[in-house]
Amino acid sequence: MTGQKRGRGKLVAERRYAADSKAGTTPKPKRAPAKKKRAAPKRQSTQPFVVRVIAGFVRWILRVLWVITSRTALIVALVLGVSVGYLYTTLPPLTELLDGRARGSVTLLDRNGSVFAWRGEQFGGQITTDTVSPHLKNAIVATEDRRFYGHFGVSPRGIASAVKINLSEGRGPLSGHGGSTLTQQVAKLLCLGVPFDPKKWDDQTAYEADCREGTIARKLKEVVYAMAMEARYSKDEILSIYMNRAYLGAGANGFEAAAQRYFDKSAADVNIAESAMLAGLLTAPSRYAPTNNLTRSQERAGIVLLLMNQEGFITDAERAEAKAHPAELSDTAEKRAGGYFADWVMGAGPDFLTRDTTEDVVIDTTLDQRIQTAAEDALTYIFENKVREGSKAQAAIVVMSADGAVRGMVGGRKLKVSGAFNRATQAKRQPGSAFKPFVYATALDLGWSYDSVIVDEPLTLDIPGSGEWTPQNYDRKFHGAVTLTDALRNSFNIPAVKLAMDAGLENVRTVAQMFGIESDLAQGPALALGASETTLLEMTGAYAGILNGGSSVAPYGLKSLRLKGDETPLMGQDGGLGERVITPESAQQLIYMMYNVVQNGTGARAQLDGIEVAGKTGTTQAARDAWFMGFTADYVAGVWMGYDDNTPLTGVTGSGLPAEIWHETMTRVMAGLDPKPLPMIRPSEPPTVGTQPNVAQSGSGQQQNHDKADNVLRDLLGAIFGTGN
Repeated sequence: MTGQKRGRGKLVAERRYAADSKAGTTPKPKRAPAKKKRAAPKRQSTQPFVVRVIAGFVRWILRVLWVITSRTALIVALVLGVSVGYLYTTLPPLTELLDGRARGSVTLLDRNGSVFAWRGEQFGGQITTDTVSPHLKNAIVATEDRRFYGHFGVSPRGIASAVKINLSEGRGPLSGHGGSTLTQQVAKLLCLGVPFDPKKWDDQTAYEADCREGTIARKLKEVVYAMAMEARYSKDEILSIYMNRAYLGAGANGFEAAAQRYFDKSAADVNIAESAMLAGLLTAPSRYAPTNNLTRSQERAGIVLLLMNQEGFITDAERAEAKAHPAELSDTAEKRAGGYFADWVMGAGPDFLTRDTTEDVVIDTTLDQRIQTAAEDALTYIFENKVREGSKAQAAIVVMSADGAVRGMVGGRKLKVSGAFNRATQAKRQPGSAFKPFVYATALDLGWSYDSVIVDEPLTLDIPGSGEWTPQNYDRKFHGAVTLTDALRNSFNIPAVKLAMDAGLENVRTVAQMFGIESDLAQGPALALGASETTLLEMTGAYAGILNGGSSVAPYGLKSLRLKGDETPLMGQDGGLGERVITPESAQQLIYMMYNVVQNGTGARAQLDGIEVAGKTGTTQAARDAWFMGFTADYVAGVWMGYDDNTPLTGVTGSGLPAEIWHETMTRVMAGLDPKPLPMIRPSEPPTVGTQPNVAQSGSGQQQNHDKADNVLRDLLGAIFGTGN
């Protein structure tokens, strides 16, 4: 029954649906009412109430911190963006940042126009990443910042690594390694764009120290500046600034100046080994400079080669080749310290154009590098072969032309120096018997002759204020009547004192001063024995006056000074010849007498094979100073030897080691030159006692000779002081 009802109900429903379909309406079937879900019963928390409170508080704290951090980060980002944007607008064009020197440079040229020394802050010229050797570019990146082309001016990984290293080495997190990128280093080189202000900083050193300050505040400023640079310049432009401004030792600013300084070539031409050495200087320029310690510089370059290899810039084979053949200083670069001569010439011009110049200056000098090398080699040879090991004795050498042009100068045993004490120009020492030629020059010009006779006999003089003084000869003997030539040849003291007294001490003093010995000269008769103090440079210049025929000279090394790029000199000097002091005839006689000193007298060790030499030895009391002064027809050379603290020399006189140093020097100087005869008289027979018409001796027995001397003296004084007729 129930089934029939259900069947009829279903049939009725179908008929209705069909009817509604014909009529266009189809009622939606009614859904059965959904069964209500039972609500899940609330789970009772099993955590204690206190834990729930703490957890809620922590969640609240975290939400607060998130809000604060996100807001702070937003503010910092905004401030950073504004700061970077502002600095971006202040950054100058690239070309204005390439040369950042506060001072200029001085380039010194020798007599042939070749560079032999630099002073000041040398800048070789603007370079870019496109104009330098690719090996150099790669070496810098591998050494200083291997992620340079991948960061935005700051390297978080680098900073984290630096902090880790500092902490592991027991330092503060920011002490030691800074993790600075190459861009940050450029920012530091630019002093964050702050120019030097003399009102704020006492000097350039204080300014640079402030630029290198390592405080946190300074680091933050550095980061902002670095990011602004990254926005303003390309990576290659930033690297170009770095390559132009980095200091690389020995006064070289920038890699172009350094390549020229050390290798005598452009930065465009350096090879892998040379590039590694240059990049290695960045860590500590003065310490690793190859002019300071080549071996240490080569070892540092080996580390750079490893870094270049690890970064894939060079192959294993290239690294092995560069390590097996490390960079070497060029022959010319090795000599470009300039030494004593360069220091002396720098003092010849005004400070604002030399030591304190803000411009690039070029100085043409008189230096002959061949002669300079000859003097240095000679000094080294003597001290290595003829002076006991460990000796503290010093020596100095000056070589010049007859017009006073200094061709070589050695101011001490340490040769490659800058700013060292120069014993050739700064040390004032007694010349001893090397002063005697000026006594004889005075006498010859007053009428005596090379063959005049003077008596070597006991002599005691009463010196006002000092009492009696009795000069002695070196051999403690008396030799009776001797010619002036023999007296000078054997360096007898008593004849020199008697001759000075007869010629007049004031006249001797005047002649010596006119020849260029400007130091204070002794007032008493000891003047004749070289008791005054003078310098080796003054003495050499005075001897040059004898060689040139009796005219004074002013020793000089600076020929002209000009600004780099200009042809017109700001100052210059054509020569050092001055006024005539003695007659040419007197000079020729004196040269002959000094020639005999070398031929068969105290200066025999200075002889040169096939070359005429004239000279004079000098040894002071207790052998505190030993000299040999002499010349050929081409060059004058002076040698001094002694201790800086005036300790007496042991077994050394002017006729010994100084004469040998002179011989070794001039042997090298004259090598390859055609020997010329000395400008001297040439008697047919050497002078002998008893056959000479003129006799010079103390007292009134030679009135005729003295009258002649008085007439000559009157004429000389008249010419000097304008009192003659």
